[in-house]
Amino acid sequence: MRLHRLDITAFGPFGGSQSVDFDALSAGGLFLLHGPTGAGKTSVLDAVCYALYGSVPGARQSGQGMNLRSDHAEPGTRTEVRLDLTVAGRRLEITRRPPWERPKLRGRGTTVDKAQTWLREHDATAGAWKDRSRSHQEIGEEITQLLGMSREQFCQVVLLPQGDFARFLRADAEARGRLLGRLFDTQRFADVEKRLAERRRATEARVREGDAALLADAHRMQQEAGDAMELPELAPGEPGLAAAVLGAAAVARSTARERLAVARSRLDAAESAHAAARGALEDVRELARLQSRFAEARRRAELLRERAGDHREAQERMARARKAEAVAPALELREAAEEEHRRAARAEAHARAALSGPHADADVSGLADAARRAAEELGGLDAARRAERRLAGLIEERAGLDRQERADEDVLREADAWLDGWDARRAELQARVESAQQAATRAEQLAVQREPARRRLDAARRRDRLSGELEQATQQALASGQRALDARAHWLGLKEQRLDGIAAELAAHLTDGAPCAVCGATEHPAPARKVAGHVDREAEERALAACRRADEEHAEDERRLGTVREALAAATAEAGDAPTARLTAEADDLEREFGRARRDASALHAAHEELRRAEREREQRLADRQEAAVRTASRLTRREALEQEQAALEAEVTQARGGVGSVAARAAQLERQAALLTDAADAVRTARDAARRLKDADARLSDAAYRAGFDTPRAAAAALLDDSAHRELQHRLDAWQSEEAAVRAVLAEAATAAAAQQPPADAAAAELAATGAEHRLREAASARDAAARCCAELDRLSARATEAVRRLAPLRDEYDRVARLAALTAGTSADNERRMRLESYVLAARLEQVAAAATVRLRRMSSGRYTLVHSDDRTGRGRSGLGLHVVDAWTGRERDTATLSGGETFFASLALALGLADVVTDEAGGVRLDTLFIDEGFGSLDDQTLDEVLDVLDSLRERDRSVGIVSHVADLRRRIHAQLEVVKGRSGSALCQRGA
Repeated sequence: MRLHRLDITAFGPFGGSQSVDFDALSAGGLFLLHGPTGAGKTSVLDAVCYALYGSVPGARQSGQGMNLRSDHAEPGTRTEVRLDLTVAGRRLEITRRPPWERPKLRGRGTTVDKAQTWLREHDATAGAWKDRSRSHQEIGEEITQLLGMSREQFCQVVLLPQGDFARFLRADAEARGRLLGRLFDTQRFADVEKRLAERRRATEARVREGDAALLADAHRMQQEAGDAMELPELAPGEPGLAAAVLGAAAVARSTARERLAVARSRLDAAESAHAAARGALEDVRELARLQSRFAEARRRAELLRERAGDHREAQERMARARKAEAVAPALELREAAEEEHRRAARAEAHARAALSGPHADADVSGLADAARRAAEELGGLDAARRAERRLAGLIEERAGLDRQERADEDVLREADAWLDGWDARRAELQARVESAQQAATRAEQLAVQREPARRRLDAARRRDRLSGELEQATQQALASGQRALDARAHWLGLKEQRLDGIAAELAAHLTDGAPCAVCGATEHPAPARKVAGHVDREAEERALAACRRADEEHAEDERRLGTVREALAAATAEAGDAPTARLTAEADDLEREFGRARRDASALHAAHEELRRAEREREQRLADRQEAAVRTASRLTRREALEQEQAALEAEVTQARGGVGSVAARAAQLERQAALLTDAADAVRTARDAARRLKDADARLSDAAYRAGFDTPRAAAAALLDDSAHRELQHRLDAWQSEEAAVRAVLAEAATAAAAQQPPADAAAAELAATGAEHRLREAASARDAAARCCAELDRLSARATEAVRRLAPLRDEYDRVARLAALTAGTSADNERRMRLESYVLAARLEQVAAAATVRLRRMSSGRYTLVHSDDRTGRGRSGLGLHVVDAWTGRERDTATLSGGETFFASLALALGLADVVTDEAGGVRLDTLFIDEGFGSLDDQTLDEVLDVLDSLRERDRSVGIVSHVADLRRRIHAQLEVVKGRSGSALCQRGA
């Protein structure tokens, strides 16, 4: 991967647009990225990472989205990062825009534009850029696939944060494991450990579950067998449980079978006794039934003799009713005729009562002639009725003309009144428009003055606040300077004391026979001894560290003091010497005047609208007045025509009315008269026909009663029975015959008569004997069923237990095998001599590769003195860790990397970072990383070591790499000619690029 160009707009501290030409910077192999603290050096690297992955490195990930936007950017400028690079042989251009909160185009407030991403590829054949995608997800997946590494790997391998590797050198095995695990993606090995542990727990749970089910069956067998079975005192998962359960089940089954045989013999004897008792009980019950049957038959025969008279009367009543049934049709016909005659007579009386005058007593022909004459007169009124309806319409139309005339008079009167005041109204509205227009102009002038006044007031307030902060920062800088001087004096004093007692410190390492490091002698007759208050190396280093911290705090306080001074000078330059109170009063007066002007100007639109509405209303009033005058002229002609037509119609209608109020009333009167006459004629004719039919029905009824044997029709009607009475009488006769036959049959039975001659049966004694035999039979059967059920349940549970033991055998074998593998990968097995986890084992191999790759550069940086080696010594809880030691060629000893000094730690961590970059690059499929960045740490090196480190970095050009160094060290500016300087200012930072 090689970077070509980076364009930044409104990103981080960069308020405007900035560009970086990496091709020009990389021409010499090394280039320097420098600038004051807080200027934005790291933001350049953040922009590269953001362009590739859509997020920034490490702890700065919280600054995503709209927080990436520069506070110095103009409101209308969109945050954007564009990166031109070559990766995997492809020239790509990535453009990213984070979410942006911008002012709304219409109305007030803000809205948020969504994030945008573009990916373009340069086509060398066509010599042009081609769009590839606008999808965040697609672009992210393609970039990750081309680079072959995640964002965390990229930040660790390409950006080379030295602070992280310094911590890596001093970290424990667990912290190193976390970093290496992220870089080399060894989660799959941890997943293997986790999977094996889960399988071990799962198979163990299944084995325990199987044993628990086996014990549950054993408990059920014990409940069935009682004291014939003893359970083994073993828990689920313990060996021997299956065999013990099966043995106890066999003993319980044998005992249960013996109990079943005894219960069966007792049941056979109880069944014989019960059969004999049931036979005797049935005989006694039959005798009692026959004796009761004979006594009941004698009682029923006596009741039949008592009711013999009633039976004869019922037979006679049934015979008369059957004779009267022949007269029933004539009776029904006479009743129908009589009812019809009554209805016709009532209808005739009602129709004649509705008539008046001479027609009330007329016969049928007279009524019909009167109805015909009324209908003929009614037909001659049709034309008169149409004339009467037209006359009513004319009267209504004239009333409408009168209403229109009054309405038009109101319109003319109102229009004249409104138009009389039009000139004064228009002058008033025009004055309101001009006043609002002047207020709008004044508001625009004041709006221009508000922002400078507000900025000057803010600057005055900052000036007042910074004046107080300046005094505080000055005191703090003086105090930290004194603390730095005291710490340095303390360190120098301790160093002098240590040098005075260095002989005792060297003598502590002397052994008999070993040469002295100072004089070379092998005998040490009088080695120096440490005196009270001896200062060792650890105390001196602590004092040196405290001195450096004090210097750093003083430098930070001095920097903060300078920042406050610069800010105070800027605020004073903008605000001037004017008091803040006066500026506040001026700004408040300006705001109040601006508010009044805006309120007055807000009425401009309403005044324009009201003037336009008044002008439209004037035009409408003039039009209404003209239309009313036209309608008045047309109504005069129409009124004359209506008056002539009305006079002609009134003469015609008056003649047709007669003595009634209207033609319609006369027509309704004739319609009612014709209808009444017609109804009366029909009623008289119907009544005459009904009287004739009634007379014929009386004659037929008298003849039918005589032939049936009755003296009068009334006697025949009395003998008739309705359906209900007939059914009830027939039911009584049939019941008598049935009862008589049944009693006669019972008294004729030989067995019943013979039973009546024997003594009364004793059913209670026989019932008591049978109940006792049945109780003894149930007890025997219950005992036999319980024994059989126990045997069956024991056989079933025993078979199930045997099958469960058979199924558990391969599961126990699987559990043993998985448990051994899980313990081996987790480092807890005795077979794992170093007690090393699988993931740690893989990471240890990767750490060995990293250490080997780092040693190549570390030897060169340290002039052949130091070598990095991996150590798998056990640490913490007896486990083998990811140890990292340094071998000192000067002493030949191996020691922990935490013992390196500040400068040694820097070039060791740099070598480690470069070695890690090589290994991760190979791990990512050999993707070339042609552009690297190294962040800070060069200030801890002396001149000779700095030369050696720069030589190593310069050697990276052998692999066609370019390295960017991020540092404050002034000496690097003289050594490295290609530079990218970040210059900060009050309006944001800017980039200044100088080539080799």
